[in-house]
Amino acid sequence: MIEPSHPVAMMLAADRRYKLQAYVFVFEALNYADGVLHLGRKPGGEDADESDRHLTGQQLCEAIRLYALEQFGLMAKCVFNSWGVRTTGDFGEIVFNLIRIKQMKKTSQDRREDFDDVFDFDQLQSDFQIAMPENK
Repeated sequence: MIEPSHPVAMMLAADRRYKLQAYVFVFEALNYADGVLHLGRKPGGEDADESDRHLTGQQLCEAIRLYALEQFGLMAKCVFNSWGVRTTGDFGEIVFNLIRIKQMKKTSQDRREDFDDVFDFDQLQSDFQIAMPENK
């Protein structure tokens, strides 16, 4: 349970469009982008300092898409919808809510619109593949 005085809890009380799970998922997708996809690193594969790491809106949406397929498979769209998230633009709203309450940072080039129409949630199902074990 999140403490009522936490900035995210206060923001959730003021903006009820999205569930807490959607915000948590964005942070998990950021970790996935860094740890698994190695996004947000300096060119050449060097690890960037924490302050140097940055993802574009499109990169974060791609991490969200891949992480959702890994975590939820064919149910990804249903899970997103249950959180109030219907488009990638909603993830932009979530990110910019987190920026507003200083739980995330942005650069001067980042715009909320960078998240618009990055992928179609209906496409999530066709992107999901079930791998059958190989016969030996």
